[in-house]
Amino acid sequence: MARTKGASVEPQQSAGAMQSLLNWVERAGNKVPHPSIIFLVLIGIIMILSAIFAALGTSVSFEQANPLLGQVEEVTVHVRSLLDAEGLQFVFTSPVQNFSNFAVVGVVIVAMIGVGMAEESGLIGAMIRKLVLITHPSLITVTVVFLGLLSSIATDAGYLVLIPLGAAIYHSVGRHPLAGLAAAFAGVSAGFAVNVLVTPLDGMLVEVTNEAIALIDPSVSIGVMSNFWFELASVVLLTVVFTFVSDRIVEPRLGKYDGPKPEGDSTLSVAEKRGLKFAGFGTLAVAVGIAALSAWPGAPLWGYLLDSLIMIIMIVFLVAGICYGIGTGTVKNSMDVINPIVKTISGLAGLIFLLLVIAQFIAYFNYSNLATVAAVELGDWLEESGLGAIPLLLGFVVVILLLDIVMVGALPKWAIFAPIFVPLFLRLGVEPDAVLAAYRLGDSPMNVITPLMPYFAVIVAFGERYRKNIGVGTIVSMMLPYTAIAIVAWVIMFTIWLLVGIPFGF
Repeated sequence: MARTKGASVEPQQSAGAMQSLLNWVERAGNKVPHPSIIFLVLIGIIMILSAIFAALGTSVSFEQANPLLGQVEEVTVHVRSLLDAEGLQFVFTSPVQNFSNFAVVGVVIVAMIGVGMAEESGLIGAMIRKLVLITHPSLITVTVVFLGLLSSIATDAGYLVLIPLGAAIYHSVGRHPLAGLAAAFAGVSAGFAVNVLVTPLDGMLVEVTNEAIALIDPSVSIGVMSNFWFELASVVLLTVVFTFVSDRIVEPRLGKYDGPKPEGDSTLSVAEKRGLKFAGFGTLAVAVGIAALSAWPGAPLWGYLLDSLIMIIMIVFLVAGICYGIGTGTVKNSMDVINPIVKTISGLAGLIFLLLVIAQFIAYFNYSNLATVAAVELGDWLEESGLGAIPLLLGFVVVILLLDIVMVGALPKWAIFAPIFVPLFLRLGVEPDAVLAAYRLGDSPMNVITPLMPYFAVIVAFGERYRKNIGVGTIVSMMLPYTAIAIVAWVIMFTIWLLVGIPFGF
């Protein structure tokens, strides 16, 4: 079937019910208004629901550990109306603070200063061609996916660095760039809660878990490696699953890319090789400088290295981009540095406006307490279901999967659920490391198909580089197979893990 540039993707041949479903999802999703309009509508819905449930006196109570007081206290949360006097005061007085407190905005701008310099100087393109030259074509997908799974060590940086790189790598070898974007997005987001390395998220999740354990037995605790074996196996499983979905389902459905072709060939010129060498020296110098600031007790960044990752990434890309430009001759004066950065930031204008709207939605949703009430009610329902340990764990996974559609942050959900389920499962003889592993499984796969995920709008913006009329439906339809197949495979592995009794970690 012939296809015009920029038109909705149609499979070249009938591929059965799944392809028909994905095509319907894409067509329906792309008829949805611009994401900023969606979030404005959602704000209106949240305001109305908050008023209704507040008028009904809806509230929930749950036990929560207070580390400051060293004791457990019962917390009662009421739904708060956004349409009463206090709620309207919040609506009218908080927008600036909501936006300034929305961490995604700062992360995007700070990281893109360095990434923009590296891209405009030509460093990113040269690095991609270098990677293509040294990587066998059959290993490109698995490499992109695996790097995505590892990227959570740098918190959110993978969204801003690896996902556009994945698209550019595919584009450079003549493959569909949206397939590369999808493969990287799956690795970065649908497997965000697992890694083969210790991440900042591990420390936070374990800390909350130990507070919940203290509700039953203060003498018991788990460490950051308590899920190591499960995470290691999960990374292997998801690498295989995401690679299969990318190569066998997503890319064939996208068909042949008919947009602009990459310029030039994949070989590197003498100037580019010199530029890469200069960039390597610049990166090494930054690494030495960071090590000098953080390598021993008392150093300025000792204990703050993980909190500094976004700034470090910005500096690395900025210095490497400048050094590359000096090596190739594209950077000759200070304006050759300033202009690419200004161009990059100006290109974020539409995204910044969208993030402004998203920040208000999240702030109003949190103010209303609707998410907390929904989470506790679902938890209470599951606790009272009378299921056995393994069915209850699997039911817990399902609840987390469903809740992740509207409450995507890993830490906020766990802060609510851990004090409820960790003590419950301890009474049933299930160790906390198994409960935490179940939570990791449920927390990530839905991230790539919910527009409420803060970086979803960023992914749409990246996709627009390769198809101007891309919409929410295109991204959701691309990512849905990753979510569905990952959930099935991951649940099967988790069930076998429980039945065999394999240790979850150290």
